[in-house]
Amino acid sequence: MSKTKLSLLIVSIISVFTLLAACGETSSEEGNASSSDVSGELNFYTSQPDADAEQLVSAFSEKYPDVEVSVFRSGTEEVISKIQAEKEAGDVQADMLLVADSVTFESLKEQDMLLEYKSDETESIPENFVDPDGMYTGTKVMSTALVVNTENVSEMPTSWNVLADAESSGQVIMPSPLYSGAAAYNLGVLTRNDNFGWEFYEDIQANDPMITQGNGDVLKAVASGEKNYGMVVDFIVARAATDGSPVELVYPEEGVPVITEPIGIMKDTENEAAAKAFVDFVLSQEGQELAAEIGYTPIREGVEAPEGLKTIEEMDVLEADINELYQNREQDKEQFNQLFGE
Repeated sequence: MSKTKLSLLIVSIISVFTLLAACGETSSEEGNASSSDVSGELNFYTSQPDADAEQLVSAFSEKYPDVEVSVFRSGTEEVISKIQAEKEAGDVQADMLLVADSVTFESLKEQDMLLEYKSDETESIPENFVDPDGMYTGTKVMSTALVVNTENVSEMPTSWNVLADAESSGQVIMPSPLYSGAAAYNLGVLTRNDNFGWEFYEDIQANDPMITQGNGDVLKAVASGEKNYGMVVDFIVARAATDGSPVELVYPEEGVPVITEPIGIMKDTENEAAAKAFVDFVLSQEGQELAAEIGYTPIREGVEAPEGLKTIEEMDVLEADINELYQNREQDKEQFNQLFGE
């Protein structure tokens, strides 16, 4: 082979490799550009505590800086009332919804208000926490248990019955199912459990309890010593105890109701791409590690629970048929209202 031909061959080979490298760079740039393609406005409705919702939105915004997220936060029942009012007005503003329990999402699902989307991230989430129709997915594991003031109570209870014991009269507080989605879910589950039933709530009512709007108010009352015992979601107790508050989280021996605070996309969203990116982020390894850092038991496999909380495998879970819970929720709330004079 002549020197001229050899030189041309070398130049050709170098040109091919240069072209391939350039293509690789272009492909990488296009992959990165896909994130920047997610932009616009996103309305996020949630029942999460304000600080937790802010941390979630802040972390999402770091990953998707071109998305402007607005948050509406209240108790689950008020969030849903707002959405229903918007529906009646013919203009649902919410793009994303993250509230207490799956029963709430079943209602929206039946009304055809949710967008079907099954994120690839659900491959790492237990199947029973993912709606088979792809309308919503659990985001964390939250049980309801007892919170006890450690300064006023020397011997920790082991049973839910402490809320109905005569010795606890005037010292019990719990959230209202008319405001709290978790409380509404608990009401449905416990009243359909043979060990409790409506008799359990009647016994609590006879004990002169304080009924408050949300779980946060329950914790405050017990932590301050105003009340000795409360029915409350687990994560806020573990968080308070870690911060030095005189409270202890007790998982009653009979078991605990568990909600998963699902996330879903509203069917009428005007920013489907950003909404799907938000779901992906919440369910991702990064999103679930953030949940654990904030103080929740993650729902994703392989992410550890925070100190002081049990994993789903360690809990004795009290359950009821979700369709029955959905069909009877309003009736249950009305019966509670009549019993407690809410």
